[in-house]
Amino acid sequence: MSLKFNAQKGKLGENIAKEYLENLGYKIIEQNWHYSKNAEIDIIAEDNSALVFIEVKTRTNLNYGHPFEAITKRKIEKIYTAISGYLKEHEKKYKSFRFDGIAIIGVENPKIEHLKNLGQY
Repeated sequence: MSLKFNAQKGKLGENIAKEYLENLGYKIIEQNWHYSKNAEIDIIAEDNSALVFIEVKTRTNLNYGHPFEAITKRKIEKIYTAISGYLKEHEKKYKSFRFDGIAIIGVENPKIEHLKNLGQY
C-alpha cells in the first residue's frame, strides 16, 4: 500500500469521524491541528462543556489488526504533547478535557467505533 493511499484513507476516515461527531452534536473546533512536526491532533471538538481531543484511525479491513491497536503508548505520548501545546496557546477555559479514539473500519459502508476517555487530561 502506498503512502499516498494511506494518507487519502486517513483523510477520508477523519471526514467520516467529523460528520459522525457533528451528528452527535459536537462542535468541531479544529481538524489536523499541528503542535510540532511529530505532534498532531486529528480532531478537536466541544462536547457540551468538555473539550475533546480525538485520534482517528482508519482501516479498510481488519487484516492488519483493529484500528485502536495503532494507538500505541508512544502515539498517546505525542498526543499528550500536542494537547499541552494546544491548551497553552488557547485561553478559553473548559470545565473538562478528554481524549477519545474513533475507529473507522471500511470506507464504503464504514463501521464507526467511538471510545471515550482513553485518557483524561
